[in-house]
Amino acid sequence: MQKNLVETILGAVVLLVAGGFLAFFYRTTDIHPTGGYVVTASFSQVDGLDPGTPVEVSGVKVGQVLDFSLNPETYAATVRLNINSNIKLPEDTVANIVSSGLLGGRYVSLLPGGDSQMLKPGDQIIGQYSPGLEEVIGKAIYGLTSKAGAKK
Repeated sequence: MQKNLVETILGAVVLLVAGGFLAFFYRTTDIHPTGGYVVTASFSQVDGLDPGTPVEVSGVKVGQVLDFSLNPETYAATVRLNINSNIKLPEDTVANIVSSGLLGGRYVSLLPGGDSQMLKPGDQIIGQYSPGLEEVIGKAIYGLTSKAGAKK
């Protein structure tokens, strides 16, 4: 009888600790639904982006990538961005896909313009693709190796 009571208490403690971890991760990650408004941006490439990727203004997270799709007419990638409702951005805001470092991931950086009109839900913003550091290094190495091969 004593052994069953100890096992039951130990099982309850394990479940409480697991529930605490779930609550902690739910609050500290971006897996929960967020409010805000949705805008879209078109890019020539969306390498390194995934749903949930941060959207930042001046290094401060203001939203996240919801999803992306291919425009069948232009073959550009259309990215839907969820922007926090307390952030008002000018209509001439520009979106860039940038790298957070050599080994870091990519995120969407918004550069607000100076327009007096603010973005509304469903608006389209200008998207620009910036090659990551790894792409620039890869092109430089490819250029050096192709020049060395041409000299032979």
